[in-house]
Amino acid sequence: MINSNSAPLGMAVTPHHLASQSALAVLREGGNAIEAMVAAAATIAVVYPHMNGLGGDGFWLIVPPQGNPVAIDASGAAGSLATLDFYAGETHIPHRGPKAALTVAGTVGGWQEALNVSAEFGGEQKPLSRLLRDAIRYAADGIPVTASQEAATRAKQHELENFSTFADVFLPNGDVPRAGNRFTQPQLAQTLSMLCEDGLNSFYRGELADNMAADMEKLGMPVTRADLAAYKPQRRVPLRLKHSKGEIYNLTPPTQGLVSLAILGLTDRLPLETLDESATIHSIVEATKLAFGLRDRFITDPRMMTQDAQSLLDPQYLDALATRIKPHSAADWGKGKGPGDTVWMGVMDSSGLAVSFIQSIYHEFGSGVVLPGSGVLWQNRGASFSLDAGHLLALAPGKQPFHTLNPAAARLYDGRTMVYGSMGGDGQPQTQAAVFIRHVVQGQSLQQAISGPRWLLGRTWGESSDSLKLESRFAYPTLAGLRQRGHDVELLPDFSEAVGHAGAIVRHTNGMFEGASDPRSNGSAAGF
Repeated sequence: MINSNSAPLGMAVTPHHLASQSALAVLREGGNAIEAMVAAAATIAVVYPHMNGLGGDGFWLIVPPQGNPVAIDASGAAGSLATLDFYAGETHIPHRGPKAALTVAGTVGGWQEALNVSAEFGGEQKPLSRLLRDAIRYAADGIPVTASQEAATRAKQHELENFSTFADVFLPNGDVPRAGNRFTQPQLAQTLSMLCEDGLNSFYRGELADNMAADMEKLGMPVTRADLAAYKPQRRVPLRLKHSKGEIYNLTPPTQGLVSLAILGLTDRLPLETLDESATIHSIVEATKLAFGLRDRFITDPRMMTQDAQSLLDPQYLDALATRIKPHSAADWGKGKGPGDTVWMGVMDSSGLAVSFIQSIYHEFGSGVVLPGSGVLWQNRGASFSLDAGHLLALAPGKQPFHTLNPAAARLYDGRTMVYGSMGGDGQPQTQAAVFIRHVVQGQSLQQAISGPRWLLGRTWGESSDSLKLESRFAYPTLAGLRQRGHDVELLPDFSEAVGHAGAIVRHTNGMFEGASDPRSNGSAAGF
């Protein structure tokens, strides 16, 4: 927590310390939380390239000091050439290669839309050249490779090394860059510089878009110049949950924000404050299974939803659903959606403006397709589509894919404001629940809530098991209690990336900020 005689000016939490510092520098210069987040988003796209980038999607949850929160859906739809016929002969959409790079990238458009919101709030606007300055320098001059990037590159080398444009950037001289080595992306630096000169919209409508579209066509991607030109991020009214501790916000479909809120709504109907650790985890896991059931039944492109997502958070609906949780036995469930690599970041400024933000390319290194003329690594989010024409998530041109991404925020009844989130596919709503319940409901410190051992119901990278996986730091009675209730328990390493990189910021009623970063990441909580 920041403690000083003068009022604090802001705080940033990101999974890479350089992104935290980029945000903090903008705050020091008088920028607001939105502008600081754009700076952090640009930096982390460079310094954590296996997790996110310009070729991915983003989701914003902006909570002003007063008034209604604003959500921005900066996710792209399937390209106009991404038809079922395009994938004839395939049993599923490939996870790598040009056929995996089938959706428009919304990240950069989301930066612009967030800056539009910032302008509507008034105040001096920072130029793009300032907001992207750090990212350009890190791409051009290089950054030290993180252990996370080295591990991801080594694990996925066999899948990606045959894509020449990927290897040119991420396997220099044919080798996996080692942690601590200098890593440069000169082509990406030029692209970021072009965005400063021509505006962020040039990513979709301009010389940069023309160059990227030409590369897409040569590579055989089903995304066209017209698809880029048609892209616009969407402002949404976020989903809301009335919780006993406050009002909690999250993103609308096609994200699984509903899942995160439903878990907290269901567990709010259970006596968590009196339960031991084993019973608490069991309760959250059982609520997760029910929330995943809602997800798999209803969530798709919002234009094709058959059920209003907000109605699934109705108190009477949650009351009925919560009765299905048995305190002493684990319910059967289906299969998870699997893991996903993502970055969550939070920023708050002295005015009370708060931002919860997620940026992703889906799997580690996305599709593995790097557009050679721009250095942009393209996501593979469209791999979540089904090639079954009758499926809820059936592929269709112009359709938004299902997203695990869902940044969270809360206005607590005691006057505090909280932004929080995590990376990690199926694990995102579970980690959000762990952090919120530990800190807000059970009274743990924010850092303790994030650093403490966590769990994952579902699959980890390269695994098909949908067991309940727990970090091995949990005490034996906790593990035994879960096994006695019928959970198929497996153990993870002490601090495992499989349970995500979490983070959170709380603004207290006295104006002080409290932030916490995940020791499983390379991040930091930075404030002044």
